[in-house]
Amino acid sequence: MAVAVEKLITPDILKPARYLGNERLAVHKPWDTASIRWVLTYPEVYEVGASNLGHIILYNILNAQPRQLCDRAYLPGTDLSAKLRATNTPLFAVESKRSLTEFDVLGFSLSYELGATNILEMLDLAGIPLTWEERAAGNYPLIFAGGQTATSNPEPYTDFFDFIALGDGEELLPEIGLVLEEGKQALLSRRELLLDLAQIPGVYVPQFYQMAADGSVHPVADHFPKRILRRVATPIPAYSIGLVPYVETVHDRLTIEIRRGCTRGCRFCQPGMLTRPARDVAPDKVVEAIEQGMRATGYNEFSLLSLSCSDYLSLPAVGMEIKNRLKNENITLSLPSQRVDRFDENIANILGGTRQSGLTFAPEAGTQRMRDIVNKGLTNEELLRGVKTAWEQGWDKIKLYFMIGLPGETDADVIGIAETVSWLQRECRGQGRRPLNFNLTISNFTPKPHTPFQWHSVSTAEFQRKQKLLRQEFRRIRGVKVNFTDVRLSAMEDFIGRGDRSLGKVLRRAWELGAGMDSWYESMDKAFAAWGSAIAQAGLDWKYRQVEQGEWNLFATTQEQSSEVGLSPSLDAPLPWEHVDTGIDKKWLKEDLQRALEAAIVPDCSFDGCSHCGVCGTDFGHNIVIEPPAVPEFAGEFVPNTARVQRVRVWFGKQKDMALVSHLDLMRLFDRVVRRASLPVSFTGGFHPHPRISVANALALGATSTGEIVDFELTVPVDVKAFQANLAKELPPDIPIYDVKELDLKAPAASQIIEAAEYLITVSVTGEATPTQWQSWIEQIQTKTEILWEQITKSGKHQIVNLRDRLLELELVVTNTNQPEPTVTLRYLGICRPDGVLLRPEQILFMLENVANTEFHLWHIQRNRLVLGI
Repeated sequence: MAVAVEKLITPDILKPARYLGNERLAVHKPWDTASIRWVLTYPEVYEVGASNLGHIILYNILNAQPRQLCDRAYLPGTDLSAKLRATNTPLFAVESKRSLTEFDVLGFSLSYELGATNILEMLDLAGIPLTWEERAAGNYPLIFAGGQTATSNPEPYTDFFDFIALGDGEELLPEIGLVLEEGKQALLSRRELLLDLAQIPGVYVPQFYQMAADGSVHPVADHFPKRILRRVATPIPAYSIGLVPYVETVHDRLTIEIRRGCTRGCRFCQPGMLTRPARDVAPDKVVEAIEQGMRATGYNEFSLLSLSCSDYLSLPAVGMEIKNRLKNENITLSLPSQRVDRFDENIANILGGTRQSGLTFAPEAGTQRMRDIVNKGLTNEELLRGVKTAWEQGWDKIKLYFMIGLPGETDADVIGIAETVSWLQRECRGQGRRPLNFNLTISNFTPKPHTPFQWHSVSTAEFQRKQKLLRQEFRRIRGVKVNFTDVRLSAMEDFIGRGDRSLGKVLRRAWELGAGMDSWYESMDKAFAAWGSAIAQAGLDWKYRQVEQGEWNLFATTQEQSSEVGLSPSLDAPLPWEHVDTGIDKKWLKEDLQRALEAAIVPDCSFDGCSHCGVCGTDFGHNIVIEPPAVPEFAGEFVPNTARVQRVRVWFGKQKDMALVSHLDLMRLFDRVVRRASLPVSFTGGFHPHPRISVANALALGATSTGEIVDFELTVPVDVKAFQANLAKELPPDIPIYDVKELDLKAPAASQIIEAAEYLITVSVTGEATPTQWQSWIEQIQTKTEILWEQITKSGKHQIVNLRDRLLELELVVTNTNQPEPTVTLRYLGICRPDGVLLRPEQILFMLENVANTEFHLWHIQRNRLVLGI
């Protein structure tokens, strides 16, 4: 049964459109025809979760399976969480609005060490017991986790999950669905289902494994695999097209994966180790997915995704092909952090579009010695060439990522970060050009499982000292903005990320003490206090101090020493995550650690010789590197078509759920709708051209309307009926079109000639009132010549206005007595001018209270029409 959310998802909730589940390309499969019902639950706020590419891909893949249904859920904001608890309403999935307890299986994405507290919050809001032991006897969904953190070291989280999906999920999750479907038909018990799931490669069922005294993990019976295989899948770009949210998300664009896996071999990089081998996507598949995706979504920006986009050799050809095909559509291409050594004019030419996108490089270390220790494979000459190319191509600001606390680092290496930035600035100077500015992010190295540096740590005090050292150095350098990562949370991430099963009680207690949203700046103090208390109460503060004091630092501190020092025998001790088979041999990790001590480089095995890491073979496949096609000739930059040949005025409404979409989100929606409808909208000129779409007047969030107006200016004449049909086809059903008319080009925009607005408002009064009493109050307002209201202007000044001058008409329309709280509907016509002089619905209540000396409540607002002048 669907949860009654109408009273929960109201305008007083921050961004209520987060919870509507009515996005473009959302899938609504019939509930009753599905054998297995999934919820993919992203334990973050909607803006983060709905734009996560893995979330979108798996959602699309599961809904493509016959007899399977996949819905979504996200961590609600604190305001909705409070409402859910106050009303004893369980957390629901956004599309079906059904309680999470009604589904067969709930999957959580765990991509951050401290993110488990958000998962516990969601389970608690859903009314689901937190641990698999507490759920064992009840009729609850199976709860599982996937994602990078779950794959690298699932042990700290094993108390809470029935099973864990290791590695890529594109093939694994459908296999799990088939097993669950067969088990459900056979009426298998919860334990019997898990016994079957444990036989699927890539599925780890923690209750069938136990931790030994040394922290290692072993199966409880011989028929369970000793090591669970990480799954590997090849990206399918077509599944990346989907979910166009109405609210602005963190990555508000189409994202297409072009390459999975990275073989650069950076020794600190867990994703690079956990996603091997490298797999290129065929260039024609990428181009096809981008072109189809842009048409289907209406986005004006797309991004190509990979751990190292520059290592996708077809990048210049694919980028230029798309830029040429979509050159007249005001499209921008952005890329995540790139390899600076591969950045050249070909890549510079495909970036941006109608606006220049940001540019991010990650040198990681400030000296050549440190970059060799971490196997970055980047020389000073390559760094300068890449940055200088960007500067020569027009970038005046570049973002750089560095790390401190890397193994073998000295103070000279730390200061080398500032020296490198200063050197790059000096080399990129020219007459008539602004100096090159940098935004720097300097993070604290956090060791990760399954990397050569998994045995290393740095003390918190040392991090603080190095941050202070860098702050002093950067005081002397202009044009640089520096951001440092919070040292406290780095130590906590380290402690949890390399922990064992004993940390389950710490995670639960930290959540009980208020930890959650720990990666958000405003939550850090509260989160750190909660984690610290939880560790102490679990009796594990001695273990945390080991991390905090850097007692696992196995490296020499000077270059001369490091070539003489061998590896400690303690590296042979078992680790809590060794039962996860990533394909990389522990022996190879130790050998690579020794190479790090010697500052020896390992070549990239996608393009040079094999590094013998152990991944390539039947279980994980081999590197797939596709030879690049020729780069097409550049067809020229996009020039916005500013021709104004036709003006069309549209009268439309906002009904039902769309009333909860804000005015800014509505503007973004119209931009995407005209793209999907291929309507020839004119653009403004200038550096940031915008489509000439003008909504007459902003409507209050939560108010419905039958009288909204939007003007479009077109570059070529379009038949009005065809325009209406094409526009209506791409608009949501809750935005109906009532009328479309062609106007003279010289006619003023609707937003310039508004004179008044007519509203229907539903109100109630404290106590009882007859229709006669309501009519008396209305007449008293009408007889007054002055009702004063104090308002604050945008400049902060207090201003007294006469509301009565703004009221043109007021009447009682209907009395609604067949409700728990009797209401009436009033119609009023009030001034609404472009200069900001208007009469708002809540001001009608103020006028009523002025004459009645009692309190009134506003229940609903409906705008009937906007009155335009000549």
